[in-house]
Amino acid sequence: MNDPLLEEIILIISNMNYSAGSKTIKIQDEINNINFQSWILYPSIDNSQDIKIGPYSINVCPEGKLAKGNFPLVIISHGGGGSHLLYRIVAQHLAENGYIVAMPEHHGNNRNDNYLEGHNKNLTLRTRHIRLVTDTLLCDPELMECIDSRQIFMIGHSMGGSTALAVAGAVPWSIERKQVEVVNDQRVKALVLFAPAAAWFQQPDSFNHVNLPILFFSAEHDTLTPYWQADLIKQNVKNPALITLKTVENAGHLSFLAPFPESMRNKYFSPSQDPDGFDREAFHEKLKTEVLNYFNKQRGNKQ
Repeated sequence: MNDPLLEEIILIISNMNYSAGSKTIKIQDEINNINFQSWILYPSIDNSQDIKIGPYSINVCPEGKLAKGNFPLVIISHGGGGSHLLYRIVAQHLAENGYIVAMPEHHGNNRNDNYLEGHNKNLTLRTRHIRLVTDTLLCDPELMECIDSRQIFMIGHSMGGSTALAVAGAVPWSIERKQVEVVNDQRVKALVLFAPAAAWFQQPDSFNHVNLPILFFSAEHDTLTPYWQADLIKQNVKNPALITLKTVENAGHLSFLAPFPESMRNKYFSPSQDPDGFDREAFHEKLKTEVLNYFNKQRGNKQ
């Protein structure tokens, strides 16, 4: 980076520091008669504390007072059959550094209710609900004045990566070779993808309308979304200058989940397991910084 002004802007952004406020909102999909929840972390001026959410611990201030400012919005889309809580480390770090973060629990494709797994409707609803999250927050009486609607970003892991790509304009196709109906949102200006499930996008023109910066991480030992899926994105997005691909050495597909409490780590619970020698705690400390720096760079580019 050789632009002194851009470097100064990023430095100023990077020096912001808040506590992470937290609250949960309910969102209504009236067309499909669906309610779903989204966990919100945001910059707060109140003191934080360690709290328990299920088995997980996180340092936040529940219903803390929102800091004054104009903050970007980041929406995190979790993996299939997973949980929004599994990206809490990255989310907390972003909130503490001047971002509002929304983590919806995807209807029918979460740890408690996974009846849409393997169905095309899953991706249709996921993309529709990402847009509904954005619409809801931009009309929220407390948050609307503090969200910079010009700076909306997404993070997606696995099926969440498919969701983010579809929201950004990628055209998905089913295993029956039928185009899957999805909802795009051009308000999303950059993506960060963790081991995205890109098999939905194998048609030659699937990425013709994807025109935004993408940072994506591929895991060296990923057997669920192997490297050819990362390569599919890299080779088919029309402007290769928009793509930054990083391969995480010795990582597996599930290494992008935040570390589980010691009591949950065992060989029979595969989400807690990594390839031999992989340090998930150290990786997530590095990952949260890389994600923050990338989004800060996108903010600086748009000043």
